[in-house]
Amino acid sequence: MTKEIPKWAQDEIKNAKFGKPESFTRTGYILEIYDKDMKIDAQLYEALEDGRKIAEGMNLPKKVKPADLMKGTVYEFTINVYKAPLSKKLVEFLKKEMEIEMDAIYQFELTGLELMDVDSDSASSDESEDE
Repeated sequence: MTKEIPKWAQDEIKNAKFGKPESFTRTGYILEIYDKDMKIDAQLYEALEDGRKIAEGMNLPKKVKPADLMKGTVYEFTINVYKAPLSKKLVEFLKKEMEIEMDAIYQFELTGLELMDVDSDSASSDESEDE
């Protein structure tokens, strides 16, 4: 039997106040592209602040067209991370009653992405140029 989350807890989560974003640059690849929603899910090689290596539902910047993106190709992502801390009462409730370890809610906004040049095949003409 699934436990209900009480109204006070739902209200706190729904009305969470996000602080100023912290910007991170991470490399990784696109897992899924949601054309209609203009969002992507990405697998990151380096973890974000909360330890996760998968960022889901990131909004694409307006200048990026989903059709131009490729799944499984390495990109450098610039991500704004917004954090809304939860009250001690809610953290305790989630831990004891729901068995969820969570002290904040995170929101991810993709502010930029750049295709990484990791293909050695396409770089063959540049290899002979020494500095």
